[in-house]
Amino acid sequence: MKKLPTLLLILSCVNLIACGKGQEINGHNTATAYRSVKALKNRMPPENRIEFEVSFWAIRDAKKDDNAFLEAVDGKTPQEIIVLGKEIYQERKASGFKAYEEYSSWDEMISKFGKERSDQDNRKGKAKDAQDKANDVLYKL
Repeated sequence: MKKLPTLLLILSCVNLIACGKGQEINGHNTATAYRSVKALKNRMPPENRIEFEVSFWAIRDAKKDDNAFLEAVDGKTPQEIIVLGKEIYQERKASGFKAYEEYSSWDEMISKFGKERSDQDNRKGKAKDAQDKANDVLYKL
């Protein structure tokens, strides 16, 4: 009977340790990294999501080798990913990376992507409303 409280204490400590990495990317393989990013993104405030996504995919684009990419993102928090994404942006901008030529700064790029995302959301909303109205059945009694 004395073993039960000890066992429960050990199990609860293990659970607390395992839950402590909920705000980090699991980089054991690419599938878990992508799942971690999706979960983290869904828990983030909307104003930070785009910057986090752009940063993550900038890292992925810069590190083509899976092992190098996973090493770069494993155990990182969203803020660390954003900092790393900004560093990659600065390096690529300085080296003349064509995709970044149209942006004068990181913030300008993020705001443009944010505007594009909101425009996409607005278009999806209009199309969905039109479709729902076409299938809407109202009975006048």
